[in-house]
Amino acid sequence: MQNKGLVILFALLFGLVSIYQLSFTFKSNQLENEAETYATSNYDNAEAINEAEVRYIDSISNKEVYDIGIASFTGNEVKEKAMNLGLDLKGGLNVILQISVRDILYGLSNNSKDPAFNKALTDAEELQKDSQDTYIQSFFQAWENVKGDQKLASPDIFANRNLDDVIDISMSDADVRSKLEEKVDESIISAFEVLRKRIDQFGVTSPNIQRLGNSGRVLVELPGVKDIKRATELITTTAQLQFWDVETPQNLGDFFANTNETLKSVLGTKQETAVVEQDSTETNDSTIDDLLGETSTDSTDVTTGVNPLFEMVSGPRTGGILAIKLEDRDKFKSYLEMDEVKANLPADARYTKFAFGLPSIDTETGEEYVDLYALKGNRDNEPELSGGVVTEARQSYSQTNKPTVSMQMNAKGAKIWEEMTGRAAAQGSQIAIVLDDIVYSAPTASNGAISGGNTEISGNFTVLEATDLANVLRAGKLPARAEIIQADQVGPSLGQEAIDSGTLSFLIALSLVLLWMVLYYGKAGIFADIALILNILLIFGVLSGLGAVLTLPGLAGIVLTIGMSVDANVLIFERIREELGNGKSQKEAVKDGFSNALSSILDANITTGLTAIILFVFGTGPIKGFATTLLIGIVTSLFTAIFITRLFVDWYVNRNKSLDFSTGITKNLFKNNNVNFIGKRKIAYIISGVMILISLASLFTNKLDQGIDFVGGRTYQVRFPEAVSSATVAADLEDVFNSVEVKTIGADNQLKISTKYKVDENSVEVDEEVQTMLYNGLKKYLPGITYEDFSQGKNGVGKVLSSKVSPTIADDIKTESFWAVLGSLIVVFLYILIRFKRWQFSLGAVAAVFHDVIIVLGIFSLLYKFMPFSMEIDQAFIAAILTVIGYSLNDTVVVFDRIREVLAERAGFKGGYNINAAINSTLSRTLNTSLTTLVVLIAMFAFGAESLRGLLFALIVGVVVGTYSSVFIATPLMYDTLKNKGVNPDGEIE
Repeated sequence: MQNKGLVILFALLFGLVSIYQLSFTFKSNQLENEAETYATSNYDNAEAINEAEVRYIDSISNKEVYDIGIASFTGNEVKEKAMNLGLDLKGGLNVILQISVRDILYGLSNNSKDPAFNKALTDAEELQKDSQDTYIQSFFQAWENVKGDQKLASPDIFANRNLDDVIDISMSDADVRSKLEEKVDESIISAFEVLRKRIDQFGVTSPNIQRLGNSGRVLVELPGVKDIKRATELITTTAQLQFWDVETPQNLGDFFANTNETLKSVLGTKQETAVVEQDSTETNDSTIDDLLGETSTDSTDVTTGVNPLFEMVSGPRTGGILAIKLEDRDKFKSYLEMDEVKANLPADARYTKFAFGLPSIDTETGEEYVDLYALKGNRDNEPELSGGVVTEARQSYSQTNKPTVSMQMNAKGAKIWEEMTGRAAAQGSQIAIVLDDIVYSAPTASNGAISGGNTEISGNFTVLEATDLANVLRAGKLPARAEIIQADQVGPSLGQEAIDSGTLSFLIALSLVLLWMVLYYGKAGIFADIALILNILLIFGVLSGLGAVLTLPGLAGIVLTIGMSVDANVLIFERIREELGNGKSQKEAVKDGFSNALSSILDANITTGLTAIILFVFGTGPIKGFATTLLIGIVTSLFTAIFITRLFVDWYVNRNKSLDFSTGITKNLFKNNNVNFIGKRKIAYIISGVMILISLASLFTNKLDQGIDFVGGRTYQVRFPEAVSSATVAADLEDVFNSVEVKTIGADNQLKISTKYKVDENSVEVDEEVQTMLYNGLKKYLPGITYEDFSQGKNGVGKVLSSKVSPTIADDIKTESFWAVLGSLIVVFLYILIRFKRWQFSLGAVAAVFHDVIIVLGIFSLLYKFMPFSMEIDQAFIAAILTVIGYSLNDTVVVFDRIREVLAERAGFKGGYNINAAINSTLSRTLNTSLTTLVVLIAMFAFGAESLRGLLFALIVGVVVGTYSSVFIATPLMYDTLKNKGVNPDGEIE
């Protein structure tokens, strides 16, 4: 081999760079362990521990924590360079958000009341359920059906004052469409930026956010996030951020006392007169104190049930006028919205707007409450200042080391802010920071008017509360709703189990392959093992260097690469054994063996690579991770097999040492094979025909177990303290959801529960409702476990995983999967046609792939009701099918390559003799590669994560069927479609 020095240098540099990149992962893990140790040793409850971990990581973010001699790195730099673990390995949240284009269009129309326009909006939503078009395309389709003589460029729709510089009444609908598409895209970009800013500041390692085409969908991945509810609320918050002046108790006078009396009358209650009475000489502050029961010795009567308003008052105030029991918040709000109650407001406070703060807990009683705030409203019900003026906000600390929020406004905002803070300071009142009608904070301007717009907001904040408030201030608002149409939640305990099982299966699979190569090829096998270990190091190094995310399917891809990467070495070693058998010297045999195997190696890896690329393009999340590792593995496997193994072999042979490429046991295996494969093709056709007919019959009658990826719905994986019966649980939940499916997954104490209850509703509130219903339905099987513990999967019990897919995106996933499979077949057909220059080769390869896919589907259809693991057809299964396609083609191409070579060498031989000779000569390689791949897959299946069992079973079946079809289907079909089955003197097929 020429340029050995260059190869050695490149290998050393490549290896050192990989070790360098991986060192950041080890250091990052060490820092995270230190943070966890610090937090657990100083705090008891989960929230405090989580906050302490965040504080610890924040404290070292800008400190140098890793010194490698020539350079040192801060905590942030270490975290950025570390390998990113995906959701299924670290736990966390993965969602696809749908930015509501309907909301955007409705806003652009200035909230038009036009009947035809609003009907088109509604009809477009219906069209979306079975369409691959974007919402705006569906809207224009719906508009054409209902518009009549109307135009979109009318004053009642889009020719309004909001768009007067964009759309005028002379424009046609086609002109308006192009303008609206631009405005919608701008709004989606704005929404994306808002989400990105919020997520970037959320405090999780390696968050990922990306737009998915032009559909208005946004992928959000938050691996490692522990507070799922908090994360969900933060990324779906949509309302305008607002700043309101707060009414003082003095301005409200006797409002609450009079309201209580009004409610007695309105509600028809016949109760005693309220004990709380006010002397005309008392201050209004005293009235508030009496309402709260803070001064009157008789105030216990307030909560005796005779006062409809007062009995809902509870807890200590943290900044509002009253503290209301959380459970009574909605009722209290409904009372305040009654016309009879509003009539009690003083004349100068008649536009008062009431709002509640965030829930708090009374540490003495454990009761949850919310503060009530009275905001100074106006005729237009608009705040004096909106959140769009905020240019920067961040969580900081006061001089006494308490969490605060620092905020900066633009010039326009700073001027209004100075006026507002000046009034608040003069009146001793507050300014409320309001988002989604919730008061996040209501600070006072204790130091007078604040000029310049630079403000520090202090309060009784935790670090998380201050961080969330800063995020809200900085991100402002979303221009439209952001609904979760697909979601995956994985508990941290399940993620750790996945890491443990994945590591175990990886080590077992690696050990078996390393041992097999030595047992089969002797000393040459040791050289292949060294190349394989380097290959694995390079894969992880490249993943880390590229910032790619390592997922559980990605880890499966690496383990699969172990099995498939020996294929190149097997091809080379088998060719060298042939050359040695033909009487060549060892050096010549090595040279010709590597040279002759190169064509087959490249063809086999290119076909596998093509399917991996298609999987990468069409896949999302973990499936994209699977494709990424597979692609990286193909490249590094080629490098290590062709160059690194060659270095060791040449080094050994050039020392005049004997290298047999076999052991005493394997030396004569598969030697002088003369099986008449072509002659037995009719038997194979009958066997395959029967299998295909059985598969098709099952597919039409028994069908497939389609997962929520393809049909929509919600799925929960729930783990119980003890074994439970899936049938009993299903019967209990049937009364809750009407439609539910329950399966035992793995151990007897773990169930997979799927339901289509409210499948068309994607709001966070409905998600919470369904989960609460699930908990209530399972409560008797979860003794002593609270809803909070259940939802977090605390200590590995409760909900450890959940997924949600709306019907709209399920339809898209199904369509994309179909095109992914079809596209891979077309691409491979064309590649083989170009490479082998005969359509018969392409036909044989594609027919074998169809054969393999139908049989794999048939086996899944036949067995899914009986197997003790999930055999759902989902995105992971599609990844398995595409991998089976790649593997089957890999095997077929190697056989075809040898057929082409043998035909060129043996011109003049007729019939299937040459083809039989070619198949027999590749039999050792075929079985060797299949066996090592199967060993890896079976190790993964036996010791790997439960969630991968279905995917791995499909791969195991696919490898077996694919090996069979390359010999008994692809090659015979190619042979039977030739017009003349002989060869011409030039050695080409006629």
